[in-house]
Amino acid sequence: MNDVLTVGELTSHISLLLREDDLLADVTVTGEISNAVLAKSGHFYFSLKDADASISCVMWRSNVRTLFEIPREGESVIAHGRVDLYRPRGQLQLVVDAMRPAGGLGDLYKRFEEIKARLLAEGLFDAERKRPLPLFPRRIGVVTSATGAALRDILRVLAQRWPLADVLLAPSLVQGAQAPAALQATLRALYRRDDIDVIILARGGGSIEDLWAFNDEGVARLVAEAPVPVVSGVGHETDFTIVDFVADVRAPTPSAAAAAVSPDSDAIRQELMSLSARLTAAMLTRIERARMMVERDHSRLERLSPQYRLDQRRLMVDELDRRLALAMENMLDQRRVALDGLYQRLLALNPNAVVARGYAIVRDEAGHIVQSVQQVTPDQPLDVQVSDGHFPVVVLG
Repeated sequence: MNDVLTVGELTSHISLLLREDDLLADVTVTGEISNAVLAKSGHFYFSLKDADASISCVMWRSNVRTLFEIPREGESVIAHGRVDLYRPRGQLQLVVDAMRPAGGLGDLYKRFEEIKARLLAEGLFDAERKRPLPLFPRRIGVVTSATGAALRDILRVLAQRWPLADVLLAPSLVQGAQAPAALQATLRALYRRDDIDVIILARGGGSIEDLWAFNDEGVARLVAEAPVPVVSGVGHETDFTIVDFVADVRAPTPSAAAAAVSPDSDAIRQELMSLSARLTAAMLTRIERARMMVERDHSRLERLSPQYRLDQRRLMVDELDRRLALAMENMLDQRRVALDGLYQRLLALNPNAVVARGYAIVRDEAGHIVQSVQQVTPDQPLDVQVSDGHFPVVVLG
């Protein structure tokens, strides 16, 4: 018995088999469009059917943009792509990468491709010739119908995003047999002015016939000759015209064209506030550094000035005078202490001081102090000194 597969494993295996099949990986199918839905994401979902069967199809947005126009319900087409499995539903689908009408190329489509190929060969679509849009346009030229919804959308977006710009409306026919000549005349009139910074060339959506004026070769060549950048905003996101390839910038809608040429004033205001705060902080920092440098230089100049040196010498003299006076005072104190010690010693050696303590000094007739009995004889007169005077004595024996 074979291994039991999960549903996911089974669908993965089927998907792998489909991708490895050379026929199914590169298949061209013809059928009739049904259940067509152009999603907001830009992807195109539909079915291809004939009398015998039907298959679900999807065309991703990147490939939808290459279509000349979106096929309508019931239209027969020839689609190229690969067969794959939509695993969440276990459903086969055709992933379409190219599609064209089944009845062959129509006259308008042929003319479109011829003009496109010719201008492409001349280099009018080259990225190198595309010019950058001005960052802050002062005057914006708008070429469109004066009564169409495209103009209202453009003016609304410009008023919201960049009300500082002047808008110069150059009204023109944008549909019909006379529209190409009208567009060329309007563009030439704008080109003669020297106060236009950028031009918007726009109209609302419509069929290929409605938009054909913007596929006119004369209009496309004149757009390529514009002295200022041109932004095309013709039709809807899935509509492409020759003018879109020639213009400096292609916008999917008129509103998007207005947004492309106008900076966001709110964002600029926030940026200016941020830059102002940063500039203020930087200036305050520079001012503080300059103040510190000035103070440092001022301090250096003060130290180098004659007055500063004189003041320093005066301070030094005052300090030496103070130290000298202190040294003299210390020396005098030391001398006083020494003299006081000598004085006390002299007092201790003074005979009068001894007498004052109750002793007596005996002298002979010559005034010599008698220090021993050997120095006297009987009947010798002596003089006795006491604390309060003298009196005579005689040695008795």
